[in-house]
Amino acid sequence: MTLTPLRIAAVSALALAAALAMPASAADLNLTPAPAKAVRAEGTFKLSAATRIHVAKGDIEARGVANQFADLVRRSRGFRPAVVEGAPANGEAAIVLTREGPAGEAYKLDVSPKGVTIAAAQRAGLFYGAMSLWQLATPNEAKGPVAIPAATIEDAPRFAWRGLMVDSARHYQSIATLKATLDAMAAHKLNTFHWHLVDDQGWRLEIKKYPKLTQVGAWRTDPGAARVYPKYGGFYTQDQVRDLVAYAAARNITIVPEIETPGHALAPIVAYPELGSAPPDASKMGDWGVFPWLYNTDDATFAFLDDVLNEVMDLFPSTFIHVGGDEAIKDQWKASPKIQAKIKALGLKDEHELQSWFIQRVGKTLEKRGRRLIGWDEILEGGLAPNATVMSWRGVDGAIAAAKAGHDTVLSPHPTLYLDNRQSASPEEPTGRGKVVSLKDVHAFDPAPAQLTEDQRRHILGVQANVWTEHMQTDARMQAMAFPRAVALAERGWSPAAGADWADFARRLPAEMARLKVLGVTANTVPFEPQAAFTQGEGGKTRLALSTGLGIGEIRYTLDGKAPTAASTPYADALELPAGAAVKARAFLDGQALGRERSWIIAPSLLRTRLSAQLKLCTEKVPLTMIDDAPRAFEQRAMMVVDILNPCWIWEGADLTQGAVIRVRVSQIPFNFQVGADRDRIPLRAPATPGGELEVRAGCAGERLAAIPLGEASKNPGLSTITGRLPPRAGKVDLCLSFTAKSVDPFWTIERVTLTPANAFQ
Repeated sequence: MTLTPLRIAAVSALALAAALAMPASAADLNLTPAPAKAVRAEGTFKLSAATRIHVAKGDIEARGVANQFADLVRRSRGFRPAVVEGAPANGEAAIVLTREGPAGEAYKLDVSPKGVTIAAAQRAGLFYGAMSLWQLATPNEAKGPVAIPAATIEDAPRFAWRGLMVDSARHYQSIATLKATLDAMAAHKLNTFHWHLVDDQGWRLEIKKYPKLTQVGAWRTDPGAARVYPKYGGFYTQDQVRDLVAYAAARNITIVPEIETPGHALAPIVAYPELGSAPPDASKMGDWGVFPWLYNTDDATFAFLDDVLNEVMDLFPSTFIHVGGDEAIKDQWKASPKIQAKIKALGLKDEHELQSWFIQRVGKTLEKRGRRLIGWDEILEGGLAPNATVMSWRGVDGAIAAAKAGHDTVLSPHPTLYLDNRQSASPEEPTGRGKVVSLKDVHAFDPAPAQLTEDQRRHILGVQANVWTEHMQTDARMQAMAFPRAVALAERGWSPAAGADWADFARRLPAEMARLKVLGVTANTVPFEPQAAFTQGEGGKTRLALSTGLGIGEIRYTLDGKAPTAASTPYADALELPAGAAVKARAFLDGQALGRERSWIIAPSLLRTRLSAQLKLCTEKVPLTMIDDAPRAFEQRAMMVVDILNPCWIWEGADLTQGAVIRVRVSQIPFNFQVGADRDRIPLRAPATPGGELEVRAGCAGERLAAIPLGEASKNPGLSTITGRLPPRAGKVDLCLSFTAKSVDPFWTIERVTLTPANAFQ
């Protein structure tokens, strides 16, 4: 086994972490990730504008870290400590950075009333010690001097690779947003930024030798519009990339670029059709899913990839270069006589072995410059070069297979570490996939599979979460899906396994949310916030039940119109409230607010209306939270939850004793999903009117109660309201709602349903 620098760091870090593995002993040390060892001492250190930070003369790296710490203090506390060279004066209560400490990313932090010492042999350790000190100085959003609790902390990472992937190919993010994301990563000791720059929907990296990659491949028709709007896209210049790489390196973060091969290649093939195995269709660049376009295996194509990768390596000094390798549908290779002849000439068994040959040939370009290939776990199929590294996304099986075969691996399994899944069942969650992967789910993930021996586990370089942005149309939505779950991931990648403690992590969340706000990151607060459920109460009153998605802290509420505080009435059980009552509620943990205040005015409409997220999906094959198709800004569009392979919803337990008027807000969206044969299996009923109908049935296989024509709604790309009547039925009825249509394009969805008893109109 060859000990690469990264593996050496991983092995030594694991050994040190194991030696130090114990929970932090002080409950008031709000440090995340939790340190390997922390011992609370007596007293506090006062950090103020008069505090000075001392570094050794001529130590440029230490001075740089000191300045970064001072700048963060300015952002969070409103003052900036001075940075000076030389030892502090006798009796001066100062912060000192010294190289007389542990190696690698490890550090020792001593805080006492007389001063603070950050000790580490390398810059990385000094930096992480400074980040821990900044966290201790930022327990909330308050400004001014702060008393930092005295403590001794000895800390080192569990894994060497602690990563976050951001997909800039599906939706482009600004450099400012990426820098804020890097700031948040660094503050929580994540050290690898995997940058997904290339996919079917866009090529985001300027390549000087092939200008059409960005002139053509970086732009597409707006993927959320049934009408034609201006092209959407963008790309990063090489100067911007150099700046971002340097910005990340200053925060101990390595940027690992990803250039997808041989699949996910529609954008470059649209730019240069001669690279493809079949003619490209540029109109599909606004679609989502798995596409059939693959690079061909011509020598000219490999020359193109060599040129591209050499420019990539000029920009990114990372040891690893990610080459994709996932979801390469082989239909075009199977249909190409030229490629079939290539398989035969090379003596290969099939297209899987051809992909292995393709990936290994690309890897040789990287090897010539001392780089290492990393790819998704499909690169295991058909054989793998000895020094290739596997990023396991299809569960943990790929990582287990790779480690057992002697390959290094990074765990990044779907669905737990796929941050495009929503974080709670609340209808206010941002757009994304419909499966709930909560903050607690991420924190519960252990990156060391029990199926591996201790020696095999040494091949686990680390862990990574992925932010796939198909349905994250804005920078704010990308960050909201990433944070705070990336913070939970950071803890599992850094802290000793024996110290994993959800209750303790949850206790630190108010401080964490405050820090993310200081760093300019839009974190998702919805899972912490009170969510309401309304049912019919006694004597005409409405019964209000409150809960939070994560069950953290306690809910406090008011009925007098005032904002709830930590001293307001604690919620204990459902409230019986008359019409017109005003309720305000907020979640608190240890007296600190978590998330936004929520409010409701009690009215009959609360009982009668359900958003699509509050309806039950008939199936959950591919559930998504999507936006409507109106030509407005992404931020303003209504969200709808739908299974794209079976658009069907259920209102459970509807009361039709008196009959009802049903009002449904609907929208049509282009069916821009590459789902192969699954498209033909989407259930469709023939329409009776030109625009189709919304059918309402008593159970999905039961009697049809109404067929409401879509009519003028079929001409509207935004939200429309359609109305119908439902006949009286005894007992509770599960109403099943689905659309008739000649085809799945346009694709109809429900935004909300209102059921009003028929006697309410009499």
